[in-house]
Amino acid sequence: SGTRRGDHSPRGTGRRALALRAAPRVARMSAEAGASVSRGAGASVSVTPTLEEDPAQRREIGALAVWSVTSAKPGNGVEMLRDESLDSYWQSDGAQPHLVNIQFQKKVRLAELAIYADYKHDESYTPNKISVRAGNSFHDLREIKVIELEEPVGWVTTSLTAAGSNECLRAYFVQLAILSNHQNGRDTHMRQVKIYGPRQPLTRALGHLTSFSTDDFAQYSTVR
Repeated sequence: SGTRRGDHSPRGTGRRALALRAAPRVARMSAEAGASVSRGAGASVSVTPTLEEDPAQRREIGALAVWSVTSAKPGNGVEMLRDESLDSYWQSDGAQPHLVNIQFQKKVRLAELAIYADYKHDESYTPNKISVRAGNSFHDLREIKVIELEEPVGWVTTSLTAAGSNECLRAYFVQLAILSNHQNGRDTHMRQVKIYGPRQPLTRALGHLTSFSTDDFAQYSTVR
């Protein structure tokens, strides 16, 4: 039998993990090491109806990771987080906290995180407190930020760099833990997640620690 909206009655006790290697088309976001825990919207969190892509400054790296969740309702699995549709969503199907795991094969630089939430449609399934954690593996995660939301509709974007610094977090593993939902809802809906890294200048990628600001010098910075 179906579950009515807002009816978050306990289900089975078993928890299953579902994994997804994201499609190459999906975008990425970034995070930062040594970042202090940030609570509340404030200046560190913004909610906007659209997500502006800035390929010159950042690149979406979610396709480089393996994504998994601790539980999912049939038909609303982890792949919904990365299908580029705001109409679909991952729905949890177990006890809180609900976890989204993002595991990279190598240590990556992270700068920004974007989550699409829609309180108008999801109501009590909408997260209102999310813990962002990072580390080398599932066993050494540390909390770097807590996002608290109030009836969000749109892209929730937050920087994962340390306050007052442009240093990016370097991590193998990022975890989003949905600690609570609006109206004390049990299960959660999450529609899209993007994780971004900084775009590295070509000269730095080739081992040059300096870059040139004029065209006359820049044309000689690399060998064609």
